[in-house]
Amino acid sequence: MTLQLPIFMDYHSTTPVDPRVVEEMLPHFTKSFGNAASRNHAFGWAAEEAVEHARERVGQLLGAASAKEIVFTSGATESNNLAIKGVADFYRDKGDHVVTQVTEHKAVLDTCKRLEKEGLRVTYLDVGKDGRVDPADVAKAIGDKTILVSIMLANNEIGTVQPLREIGEITRARGVLLHSDAVQGVGKVPFDVQSMNVDLASVTAHKMYGPKGVGALYVRRSKPRVRLVAQMDGGGHERGMRSGTLNVPAIVGFGKACDIMRLEGREESARILALRERLRTRLVGELDEVHLNGSFEHRLPGNLNLSFAFVEGEGLMMAIKDVAVSSGSACTSSSLEPSYVLRALGVGDELAHSSIRFGLGRFNTPEEVDYVADLVATKVRKLRELSPLYEMHQEGIDLEKVQWVAH
Repeated sequence: MTLQLPIFMDYHSTTPVDPRVVEEMLPHFTKSFGNAASRNHAFGWAAEEAVEHARERVGQLLGAASAKEIVFTSGATESNNLAIKGVADFYRDKGDHVVTQVTEHKAVLDTCKRLEKEGLRVTYLDVGKDGRVDPADVAKAIGDKTILVSIMLANNEIGTVQPLREIGEITRARGVLLHSDAVQGVGKVPFDVQSMNVDLASVTAHKMYGPKGVGALYVRRSKPRVRLVAQMDGGGHERGMRSGTLNVPAIVGFGKACDIMRLEGREESARILALRERLRTRLVGELDEVHLNGSFEHRLPGNLNLSFAFVEGEGLMMAIKDVAVSSGSACTSSSLEPSYVLRALGVGDELAHSSIRFGLGRFNTPEEVDYVADLVATKVRKLRELSPLYEMHQEGIDLEKVQWVAH
């Protein structure tokens, strides 16, 4: 099999749509094009039926008790906004305190910052060197006025999987709602809203081989029943929680993508983990001073975030331009600041700037992994040859102790 360039290894930023998903979507653009809210003719009924079937499939993947707990949105950013702001608005009489952690996605952090401007109090918990939040810290942060804890399932940058089950036991015992941005991990690592006591969960289609622009929010309906204030007003679609004409073709594709994940996810994760380990062992075997960012044990199967000391991440990305990877977090990579996630782990600026995130997924092959491993190793060696600091390091000079003199 001949290798096709460029090679895509940025599956945490987005994924190609699975051909089986496309196939199921196509009729809904042309033949079955009705508005799911049109209740008085066959076109509308067919669209509504397709949406409800997709709702069931999304619910099954998450372990929801009922399909009615799934609210369709435009994606995970909207789901996060609806969950956090919706809860804050509805439960304002009960409390004004939210607990989250410093390495959440910007869609959660910026939503919390907006609420702070409106007078809410937010506690941002620190994480350990492996990027995990300590459930004991969550317990300590919860007070009488806490209404919501928001902790992601898995980090988009370093792949660290959070101890959600333990956190869920704490929030349930304390009568506080638990929201999880489950985008990166759902279908790839164990996730079940019932057994983990998750009350709200945000998911999106484009991270699981579905189309862009469609997502969902799981909202628990019993024990406890979660109430939200809608953030978008209109025709009262989605049981009043999210007005707007439903994107039927995308929702159908989302449902199919969830079904594939539910049926094949476990097997696929094992295959992707083997590819990731093949890449990691090759790179660590061929190069010195390669550091893994995040937890080795609690990690997404397809995530490999490595810092190559003495190499500038942006420079390495340019050197391997036939491979799509990312440096820092894809959603915020326009800034030159070192990644806030790596900073939270205590990674120094130099190493943070030398980090590359490889995201492996469904359509990567062993041949691609070998090609990328060889290419990266070659380019890192070449870039290090240009680095006087690397030369000093090789000579055994402790760079931490060097006194730099300005001339």
